[in-house]
Amino acid sequence: MVTILDGKRPPRPPGPLGRRLSRLIKDPRDLPFVTLSFSALFVLAPLALAVFLVDPLPWWLAVGYLAVLFVGFVDRYTLMLHCTSHRRLFTRRYKALDQLVPLVLAPFMGQTPYTYYAHHIGMHHPENNLGADLSSTMRYRRDSVRAFLHYLGTFLGAGIVQLVTYHRRRGHRRLWRMALAGELGWLAGVIALAFVDPLATLVVFIVPLVVVRFLMMAGNWAQHAFIDPAAPENPYRNSITSINTRYNRRCFNDGYHIGHHVKANRHWSEMPADFEDNLARYRDEGAIVFSGIDYFQIWALLMAKRYRTLARHLVDLGGPPRDEATRVALLQARTRPILSDTPALVTGDVLHQKTT
Repeated sequence: MVTILDGKRPPRPPGPLGRRLSRLIKDPRDLPFVTLSFSALFVLAPLALAVFLVDPLPWWLAVGYLAVLFVGFVDRYTLMLHCTSHRRLFTRRYKALDQLVPLVLAPFMGQTPYTYYAHHIGMHHPENNLGADLSSTMRYRRDSVRAFLHYLGTFLGAGIVQLVTYHRRRGHRRLWRMALAGELGWLAGVIALAFVDPLATLVVFIVPLVVVRFLMMAGNWAQHAFIDPAAPENPYRNSITSINTRYNRRCFNDGYHIGHHVKANRHWSEMPADFEDNLARYRDEGAIVFSGIDYFQIWALLMAKRYRTLARHLVDLGGPPRDEATRVALLQARTRPILSDTPALVTGDVLHQKTT
């Protein structure tokens, strides 16, 4: 029997301010996004200003700013950005406020404006981690540190060029312009601020960008680490689900990645119930579901090749019982590089696509 703890606690009824803010948004269930957005704005903006104004910048202020950012906001903001990219937050009457998350807050949160939307909505979901997906994990050995570093380095070094090229070749004029404007606008702003105070610029904008891009790539790696080579296009077999974690309770049920790929605009609050209602489908598809560990723990365990630990967290969805050795063998088989329809050259832990 699968025990699901995520989403069991009913949300607190909103107070007077919450009821007022609920009138601004399309779905009252998204009220946490509004409070999170304004909390981040009113906390981080003054702190960032202090980092720029205090000269010389003391180490404790720099460390304190980054601690507030990463402990208090970055994870929840990133998943708020994810959810509001799929489902618009504010009503049409207040649509100007929709720029708060992807434009105003983005540079403080390690994001360049609009590039997340162009990558995740415009490219990743349509391509579904297959060969044309710029963030596809298929061609990599997913328990290899060397392979992950290649994956991360490619994204950091050439990601925006690849994304703009992808959208231009497909005639997505709005998306390639959105991505390019967001990246170049961030870069221009950072260069200008570096002339004012290079150390403050490093702390407030550059360090968050590098850390967040690493975290996004590590997360995506884990989300698409265990792929069935017989059906890599099937979301039940190319994605994973992670249940019963603090990460889910804090970050809007992001662990339910299979359900998200099955229906991308499903509301975050509905994810646990959808999973529970469709356990038989997950079982029949041979889906990989973990309990008690989140994506970043899964990524770390893969990098350390700790398959026995992963196997202990693998959820039994029903069917014939599997001992630890069988579970380990299954997980290992699902992390091998997969050839797509495009001819490839095998080099170490990476399948390099040939061009014709």
